[in-house]
Amino acid sequence: MPVVFVLIWSTGFIVARFAMPNAPPFTFLCWRYALSVACFGVWIAWGRAPWPVGRAQWLHLGVTGVLMHAAYLGGVWAAVKAGIGAGTVALLVGLQPVLTALWLSAVSTSNRTAAVTGCQWAGLALGLTGLILVVWRKLGVGEITPWNLSLALIALIGITAGTLYQKHFVTRCDVRTANTVQLIAALLVSLPLALSESEAMRWNAASVTAMVWSVFGLTLGGSSLLYLLIQRGAATRVTSLLYLVPPTTALMAWAIFGEVLTVPMLLGMALTAAGVALVVTAPSSRRSR
Repeated sequence: MPVVFVLIWSTGFIVARFAMPNAPPFTFLCWRYALSVACFGVWIAWGRAPWPVGRAQWLHLGVTGVLMHAAYLGGVWAAVKAGIGAGTVALLVGLQPVLTALWLSAVSTSNRTAAVTGCQWAGLALGLTGLILVVWRKLGVGEITPWNLSLALIALIGITAGTLYQKHFVTRCDVRTANTVQLIAALLVSLPLALSESEAMRWNAASVTAMVWSVFGLTLGGSSLLYLLIQRGAATRVTSLLYLVPPTTALMAWAIFGEVLTVPMLLGMALTAAGVALVVTAPSSRRSR
């Protein structure tokens, strides 16, 4: 399951790059959410899946839907539309494991207090150094701008906060109905943004192919796998899988779109992956009770 998840999740950035010349980001995403809800509805009716119990769970699922779909996907797709490369945005969002690990270390209550270890700080510094190596070149050639960087950071915050929120507040429930509630919340939040976009959706072979994979591969497949992985494992362990996504995406983008892979960029990606791995695998130091 983890290997399949990494491969599917990596294609999300590729699909965004593939689809964005033909559609405004939030219009495309609203179609994706609506079609995904329809597909989940058929799946729920066929399998008689139980719905979440209680208003609180519906509310918590709605919050995670806004964070993990509307904010994360909206940020990524809008950033790609604004000119950032698939490999670059994957690397930026790939810092999620670092934020997750540091947050959990800072707020852990298992021993009342917790501290971030020197090893984790070293991993953070290593990851940021690698990120700077990649981003610095992108700034020089004009790929990264303050606007698309801000959009990528919104995506990073959304997926990080959504993962932590889901792990803390959402109880075990059927993945099909849980995803449906999340997608409805994301659709409601994204629809006003879609209506404000002036560009028309162009339906052609590229956009239809991107939509089909987005609905069946990424939402029904990838998002369901992520939900199950979060439910079954610790948040840090789950998000550690995501440090494999940036290099996988970069290789895909190089093979499909010809995105440049220079030696400094490869070194930067390696440093970032190593730094993230160091952060998420290092045990947190504990002060005395």
